[in-house]
Amino acid sequence: MIIRKALVLDANILIRAVLGRRVRGILKKYYETAKFDSPETCFEEAAEHLPVIVGDAGAGEAPILEVLDGIRDFVESVDQSLYGRFEILGRRRVSSRDPDDWQVAAAALALQCPIWTEDKDFFGSGIATWTTDRVELFLSGE
Repeated sequence: MIIRKALVLDANILIRAVLGRRVRGILKKYYETAKFDSPETCFEEAAEHLPVIVGDAGAGEAPILEVLDGIRDFVESVDQSLYGRFEILGRRRVSSRDPDDWQVAAAALALQCPIWTEDKDFFGSGIATWTTDRVELFLSGE
């Protein structure tokens, strides 16, 4: 397998992968030619928010969290030990917008790759970002 591209996924992309088809389809389509990473804190954030988002429409928390766990087949969880040395720089990049997103910024800096997000808090951070409606341009090399 040749890895041509890499992206760090924000928690909102993990949530979209669980709730929708488009993000999950993109992950499956490019899994063999791209590397998808996300800080473990993003998986934790998604696990916290998904039951609230699904609410009464879900059949309980377990099934939706099982789907999130299945996303790990396509997205590698990265531990802070990988990106921790970029904490200060990551915090500086997002401090004026959402300081809680520093792990995503730091992971992108450590892995030297863009962020896949729908969160405008990363825009203007100096780190390339891709939104779902455009990410296939990056992944396909167009």
